[in-house]
Amino acid sequence: MFESPSRHADPDAPIRATDNDAAIARLSAVQKGYLTDPYITALVPRAHLQQPRPPLINIGTYLRARGIDDLLENWFRLAGEHRVQIVSLGAGSDTRFWRLANGPYAGQLQRYIEIDFAENTSRKAMSIRKSRVLSATLGSPDAVSVGGGGTTLRAPVYNLLPVDLRTPPATALTSLLGSGDEPLLSPTLPTLLLFECVLAYMTPVASNALIQWFVDYFAAPGGGLLGGVVYEMFKLNDAFGRVMLNNLKSRNVSLPGAESYPDLASLSRRFLNRGFTTAQALTLREIRRRYIEPQELQRLSRLELLDEVEELELVLDHYAISWGVKFPESCTITLNHISTVILNLALSADELRYK
Repeated sequence: MFESPSRHADPDAPIRATDNDAAIARLSAVQKGYLTDPYITALVPRAHLQQPRPPLINIGTYLRARGIDDLLENWFRLAGEHRVQIVSLGAGSDTRFWRLANGPYAGQLQRYIEIDFAENTSRKAMSIRKSRVLSATLGSPDAVSVGGGGTTLRAPVYNLLPVDLRTPPATALTSLLGSGDEPLLSPTLPTLLLFECVLAYMTPVASNALIQWFVDYFAAPGGGLLGGVVYEMFKLNDAFGRVMLNNLKSRNVSLPGAESYPDLASLSRRFLNRGFTTAQALTLREIRRRYIEPQELQRLSRLELLDEVEELELVLDHYAISWGVKFPESCTITLNHISTVILNLALSADELRYK
């Protein structure tokens, strides 16, 4: 008898498909005027044929981008005169490298590493090579190489690497990032980890091991400042959260990592339990209400008519940005107080220096 194709279906395909959803959502937010991103079109297949997303999705995409971008900017400020490394885990079709490399902090960016499923990195590497705009930012063609059957792309600053992040990091990451006399990821430079909609798809054991690998990597004498930013859905144990879960299940998407994080405090503890100095979390709802300037809110309100205000509030209350900072032992800090204000990673330090 013939076997059902579903018996041999790729179980990770629905997870990878969520990246396409996010890319199209960002494209929609750009087309509607919420965001500026001249690079996203090159990473969305048939971008000119994509239909705009509803206002609710456009607003959520804007708040996600605004929150993470502001945190990133403050990370560069916190690093001071030091050069900075960024590791984006589960990067998908993100354009942040190109926006940074063509922005005011380009000269401070030492390394930008993107890690994702091989299927995603292969597609992205191909899109980069096809785009003159994306390719030009990488540097001289002689300094750019593609390997791993098209799944790996390496340039002086930008590196795209295929890894299943659920595998033990000692196996998956050590040889890629930390081997040799001059490892790809320096353990001494300020380094920010980005996790956008990735940890929820992993078991807590796997995600904790992943974060712990980076903590240990930067814990050696002379280790650099380490930060982490996580964006994901949470609080899925209430009525609206269960609706969200059921919608995902209908697409064969499960979230094994979401149950352990039912509130904002648990999102902060993810960092604190791994030895981070400080951590905080805020919902997109709080960011919209408390941290977006009134004039910017007015601008956004003129872009589209929003009818589903109550639904928007519910959705935004189930997505959060959390972040943490781990200062190295070699760093001397004098503090008047610890600031836990959104979009300020810097701990309001009077003095911050590396020995």
